[in-house]
Amino acid sequence: MGINIAIDGPAGAGKSTIAKKVAKELSFIYVDTGAMYRAMALYLLEKGISGDEKISEACHDADISIRYENGEQQVILNGKNVTAFLRKEEVGNMASVSSANPEVRAHLLKLQRNLAAENNVVMDGRDIGTTILPNAEVKIFLTASPQARAKRRFLENQQKGICSDYDQLVAEIAQRDRQDMER
Repeated sequence: MGINIAIDGPAGAGKSTIAKKVAKELSFIYVDTGAMYRAMALYLLEKGISGDEKISEACHDADISIRYENGEQQVILNGKNVTAFLRKEEVGNMASVSSANPEVRAHLLKLQRNLAAENNVVMDGRDIGTTILPNAEVKIFLTASPQARAKRRFLENQQKGICSDYDQLVAEIAQRDRQDMER
């Protein structure tokens, strides 16, 4: 049975940054739940599946896990390393659509809990401490104002050479917060 650490909070609060550092320090597996949703989206795209009913039927055939190679997280979809494909725009767009599907959420919940049962994990995301790992040994909730999170994202984008507008980022973060609270 694994030891579980759940890090919860809104987008841009620093969950992933903290989770990665804690996992590395403790030699635990960092579970990027967002990457698992992106792997599901990739699976659906590869199968040419769209529409809630077809997504609900197909999602149960996707086996998604995480492993580490040379200290780097690798996402495995049905035995194939798909890490390099997860950040494509079309995958992100499909992840937004498919993540709203209750069957997708239930299937990934099961996979995430299995990972946590078998390994020492640090898992971050929204609803981790309440839904995914309600019995985690350690639960952390990180938050920051929309302005602080937008500044963080703005600086990250600058480092990546991506042009962004601070005020637009604040508005997007506030909108995502509203969507998450209404979900």
